[in-house]
Amino acid sequence: MQIYPIDTGNFKLDGGAMFGVVPKVIWQRTNPADANNLINMSLRCMLIEDGNRLILIDNGTGDKQSEKFFSYYYPFGDHSLDSSLKKLGFHRDDITDVFLTHLHFDHCGGSIEWNAEHTGYRPAFKNAVFWSNENHWKWATEPNAREKASFLKENIRPIEESGQLRHLSLPSKDFLSGTELGFDVLFVDGHTEKQMIPHIRYQGKTLVFMADLLPTVGHIPLAYVMGYDVRPLITLDEKAKFLQRAADEGFYLFLEHDYENQICTVKHTEKGVRLDRTFKFEEVFN
Repeated sequence: MQIYPIDTGNFKLDGGAMFGVVPKVIWQRTNPADANNLINMSLRCMLIEDGNRLILIDNGTGDKQSEKFFSYYYPFGDHSLDSSLKKLGFHRDDITDVFLTHLHFDHCGGSIEWNAEHTGYRPAFKNAVFWSNENHWKWATEPNAREKASFLKENIRPIEESGQLRHLSLPSKDFLSGTELGFDVLFVDGHTEKQMIPHIRYQGKTLVFMADLLPTVGHIPLAYVMGYDVRPLITLDEKAKFLQRAADEGFYLFLEHDYENQICTVKHTEKGVRLDRTFKFEEVFN
């Protein structure tokens, strides 16, 4: 197995929304804001090369939305999914599986592209199976008013219509071991219904793709919960349980949205679980 970080771009979000009830004077110490109160966010995905499989975890915003849509999120930087794949000697047609942690537009927007005539949509990974789960799929396709702006039907419906969609089985509790994709999955409900958090055994370590359970290192303290989370009190409980285990077992946390840090570890302190160290991917994994 070989794992690669995949940078698909960067964007900006409102810092207050990202940190909920935590005052700006506190959160800006770790996530400084610009004059418009916006903080830098990455769209960092993961590519797993495992035998004949090439698995992409999440895929950024894509580029099919309107100029007006993207003007709300201030995309910046030179990274793209295709350029990142090309640097590694891959093409999107090589992808065999696209694992979607959840269906918010910044995690799955790259799944779908315009067709050649620009009259409709088609899967951007024509040879891939797309993985979700039934509960989250229903949640996303029948969205509540709070999340409706994040669940864009043009990112979701064409996957099902293509016949390329498959669902992971839901576990009796919250953890699914030994999936078809070769890694374990933690299911969490605070941010959105049945978000999936991959746990991958790699080079003798446990590497966890954090998605929106832990967007940045600034979100490690328990009360630092996004305003976007639909069930913030459940997020508190899920974070507490996960971070305890991450500190106990020395997990390496792969950060999808942290503009400055690719990976971190956490440790126990008198104040609870806190940041231990941050790393670039290549500093941990060969």
